[in-house]
Amino acid sequence: MIRLAAFEDLPVLQDIERAAGEPFRALGMAAIADDDPPSIEDLAAYRSAGRAWVLDDGDGPLAYLLAEVVDGYGHIEQVSVHPDHARRGLGRQLIEHAGKWAAREGLAGLTLTTYTEVPWNAPYYARLGFVTLGEDDLTEGLRAIRSHEIACGLDAWPRVTMRR
Repeated sequence: MIRLAAFEDLPVLQDIERAAGEPFRALGMAAIADDDPPSIEDLAAYRSAGRAWVLDDGDGPLAYLLAEVVDGYGHIEQVSVHPDHARRGLGRQLIEHAGKWAAREGLAGLTLTTYTEVPWNAPYYARLGFVTLGEDDLTEGLRAIRSHEIACGLDAWPRVTMRR
């Protein structure tokens, strides 16, 4: 079941994020694996805004998605699935939920930024109908997100902006 995150879920979301980062280590992306999860304060802000959803199997969250509104689109800030529950369509369910939220909010679709060479990143999102945006297609808000990512060192590996 997908539901809004509860305050007591937030430490679990941090645990999911840490676990979801570990597979990056095998790709030579240890810095991503070692990156800190979002803070409780940041997660609480998404929760308070009604834009933090969890997929809960009845025993607690297995995956989560954080979204914001950027230039008239729902922007997927983060989607993470605990590796013990990967490859079961949980991320896809959360993304579809975010798509329905965006439509209800009158937004034009979904955007995200991701790694091009990570199988569960850009190739996965392409299978879900996302297309890569060229530099000329980026809105001011997406340019700001990309600038922040570059400043944080995320472009040590090829990244792309996508829209559906």
